[in-house]
Amino acid sequence: MRISRPRSVLLAGAVAVTLSATALPAAFAAPSSTAVISEVYGGGGNSGATLTRDFVELANAGSAAYDLSGFSVQYLPGAPSAGSQWQVSPLTGAVAPGGRYLVAQAAGTGGTVGLPAPDATGTVAMAAASGTVALVSGTAPLTCKTAADCASDTRVVDLVGYGSAVVREGSGPAAGASATASVARAASLADTDDNAADLSAGAPTPVNAAGETSGGGEDPGPDNPTEPGTVRVHDIQGTTRVSPLDGQAVTGVPGIVTAVRTTGSRGFWIQDPSPDADPRTSEGVLVYTGSAAPTVSVGDSVLVSGTVDEYYPSATTQSVTEITAPRITVLSSGNALPAPVVLDAAAVPGGYLPSAGGGSIDALPLEPAKYALDLYESLEGTRVEAADTRVTGATSSYGEVWVTVEPKQNPTRRGGTLYSSYTDQNTGRIKVMSLDSTRPVPVANVGDVLSGTTTGVLDYDSFGGYSLQATRLGTLTDRHLKREVTRKQKRDELAVSTYNVENLDALDDQGKFDTLAKGVAVNLASPDIVSLEEIQDDNGAVNDGTVGSEATLKRFTDAIVAAGGPRYSWRYVAPQDGKDGGEPGGNIRNVFLFNPARVSFVDRAGGDATTAVKAVRTRKGVTLSASPARISPLDESWSDSRKPLVGEFRFRGEPVFVIGNHFTSKGGDQPLHGRYQAPARSSETKRVKQAAEVNTFVKSLLAADKSARVITLGDLNDFAFSPTMSALTAGKALKPLINTLPANERYSYVYEGNSQTLDHILTSPGIRRFDYDVVHINAEFADQASDHDPQIVRVRADGPGHGHHGHH
Repeated sequence: MRISRPRSVLLAGAVAVTLSATALPAAFAAPSSTAVISEVYGGGGNSGATLTRDFVELANAGSAAYDLSGFSVQYLPGAPSAGSQWQVSPLTGAVAPGGRYLVAQAAGTGGTVGLPAPDATGTVAMAAASGTVALVSGTAPLTCKTAADCASDTRVVDLVGYGSAVVREGSGPAAGASATASVARAASLADTDDNAADLSAGAPTPVNAAGETSGGGEDPGPDNPTEPGTVRVHDIQGTTRVSPLDGQAVTGVPGIVTAVRTTGSRGFWIQDPSPDADPRTSEGVLVYTGSAAPTVSVGDSVLVSGTVDEYYPSATTQSVTEITAPRITVLSSGNALPAPVVLDAAAVPGGYLPSAGGGSIDALPLEPAKYALDLYESLEGTRVEAADTRVTGATSSYGEVWVTVEPKQNPTRRGGTLYSSYTDQNTGRIKVMSLDSTRPVPVANVGDVLSGTTTGVLDYDSFGGYSLQATRLGTLTDRHLKREVTRKQKRDELAVSTYNVENLDALDDQGKFDTLAKGVAVNLASPDIVSLEEIQDDNGAVNDGTVGSEATLKRFTDAIVAAGGPRYSWRYVAPQDGKDGGEPGGNIRNVFLFNPARVSFVDRAGGDATTAVKAVRTRKGVTLSASPARISPLDESWSDSRKPLVGEFRFRGEPVFVIGNHFTSKGGDQPLHGRYQAPARSSETKRVKQAAEVNTFVKSLLAADKSARVITLGDLNDFAFSPTMSALTAGKALKPLINTLPANERYSYVYEGNSQTLDHILTSPGIRRFDYDVVHINAEFADQASDHDPQIVRVRADGPGHGHHGHH
C-alpha cells in the first residue's frame, strides 16, 4: 500500500484550498524529528551526470504518517538577487513512517538513467553546485531571502542550503554538491539544524514512496511474455475494495486498452473482454506508468506484467487498484472495446455506502445491488456511459464538472441536487473529467445538460471520489441560468445581508472588486447593512504584521459606488496578528458595511481583539458594553479561528443588534466517499462550541430585553440539520430563516455536486415580520466572484405580525 502521489499538477494545487485549516508546524528553529529533507540533487541531466533529472527526497523519521496535503517544496538560488523568487512545487499525500517521498524536478539533456516514479513532480531547474530547498507548510511562495528571516517563518518545516547558499541552517551550507554528487542526510535522518553537519556529498540515491530506486519506474525489465499468465483483471480487483494480490507481482495479465492518460499522473486502463460471472469484481484496472508517457493506444490488446498496488490518494480516501512498474507486450491493435456499462437511475441503487461503525470499509464484501458506491467500486477501471446528464456542480478551474445520473433525485428549483441530511446521500452524483486534451469539459453552469452520451472509464480520486474519465463527452445544452436580483427594501424595512467575499484584500485585481460590488449594489439591491466574511488585511497573504483592512474596504466601497450603490461606512475589530486562522498572513476578519443614509451605527469605545462584549441592562432596554466588539474572543473555542463581530445599529430610532460570524471550516473532516464510514466530522466539535458561545451571548441580550431585535448571520460552515445549528438555536433564542424557504431552495453553496447551506441568517423572537431571500449569483456558476451566494433579510420596523418569506 502507498499513500499519495500527484494525480495531476492541477489537483495538487487544489489541496491548499481544501485543507487550509491544517495546523502549522513550528519554525525550523526546532529541529524536526519527523519530516525532513533527506537528499537534494541539482545536477540531473548535466554533462557527466548519470541521472536525467534533478530531485528532492523527503523522509519521515517519525512513527506516524506525515501528511503533506497542502505542503510544498520550494527552491531559491544560492545567491538570491533582489528579483529572485522562491519556486514552488506542490505536494499531496503523506510520507509513511520511516519512508521516503520523491519530488522530481527539471530534466536536462544529459544522463541516461531515469528517476524512480516520483511522488510529486515540479518544474524547477535546480543549480548543481549551490541553492536552497525548503519544505513548507502551504503553497504560497516564501518571501525570505536571508537565513534569519527564513528561520522566523513558521511555515518552514525544514530547510537545506548547499554549496555556497546564503540561506541555510546552522554554521554553513552542506558541501560537495556537483553534477555527479548530491547532498544527503545520514541513515539516522538526524536533524540538528546545521546543514554542514547533517548532510554530506555522495552519489545520488533517489528513493520513492514505494521504495523503488533509480530506474525502477522506467526499467523495461526482462523479456515480456507473449502468452497470458494465470491472473485476470477480476482476480486482481477481487470482491472487496482492496486487491487480494496487493503488493504481489503479476505476469501477462491480458486486456484491451480502453483509455490513456497522458498528462499529470500518467497511465492507461485495460479491460478484460472475457468477464467472470461475479458482479462484485471489476474487469478494468489502471496501469500506472508514473512520469513515463504510455506507449500504448486505445484498442491495443496487451499483456501487462508488474506489481499490484492499492494507491490511496490521501489517508482517509478509498484506494485505486492498479498495476505499477509495468512491462507491456502489445499483441495486436485496433480491437473493438468492451461495451460500456450504462449508469442511469435504473442502474444506481438507493443506498449510498455501507457503514463500519466509523471504521474502514476496505475489507467489506461489495454489495453493488445495494449501495451506489459499491456499484461504482465494482466498476472501477471499467468503461461506463451516461446519457443526458444534468449538471449539479458547475465546471471548475480544474476542468471538472459534476453531473447526476439520477435526474429526479432531490432537484433544486434551479437545476441542482439538494443535500438534505446526513442519512440521505445523493447517489447519482459523479464527477466528469476529459482525457482528450483537444476536447476539454465545456464551461457549464448548474442546470445545464450534457446531452447525448458521455463515455469513459470510472476512476477514483481524493477530490470528490468516483469520476468518469471521459473519452467522449456529451454536448452542452445551455439552460441559460440567470443570476438573481432581489427586490429593493421598502422605506420601513431594514435590509441586512451576509456575504462571504472569499479572501478579499487590497492586492486583488479590480475585476474581483467590481464583480463583488455589483453583487451588493445590484443583485442585493444595496442592503442597509452587509456583514462580510473573509475580508483580509491590506496586503493579503504577505506576512509582515499588517492587520488593518482600510485599503481593502476603501477599494470595495468605492467599487460599490461605481456600481450604482450607496457610499457605505464600515466597522470591524482588527484581529491580533496571526490569531484568527485562515490563509497565513491574511488576518481574516468579519466586517460590517452600513449605509449611513438609512441606518446609524452606535459607536461605544472598548471593543478590541481580546475584550469580550457584554449585554448591559438599562432603563431603556439593553445596550452593548462596546460597539463594535467581539464575543468571548479569548475562549478556547475561537483559538486560531475568526471571532464573531457584534454591532449595535439604530434604524428609525430603534436598536438592532447584528452578529457577524464565520465559524471554523470543515477542513479535516473525513469525506462522504471515504474509506471510513460513517465519516468522522472532527471539525464539528469546535463549531458546536462556537455556536454555544454565540447562543449564550444572544440569551444575555434577551435576558435584559426579551423583545431585543437580534440578527445573527454569516458563514457558519455547517448545515441547517447539523448539531452546530442545534447549539446556536438552543432555547429558541434564534430562528434559522433558511427553514422558512421551500425545501428545494434551501442552499447557498455547491460542493461536489451537492447544493447545500453553509451560510445562514437567524433572528430573535422580537423580529416577527421579515422577508428572507437567498440570492443565487455565485455558487451555481462556473464564473464566480465567490464560492458563496449572499443572503438577505428585510425586517419591518413596525409592530408585531407574522413572519413570511418572499420570492424573486
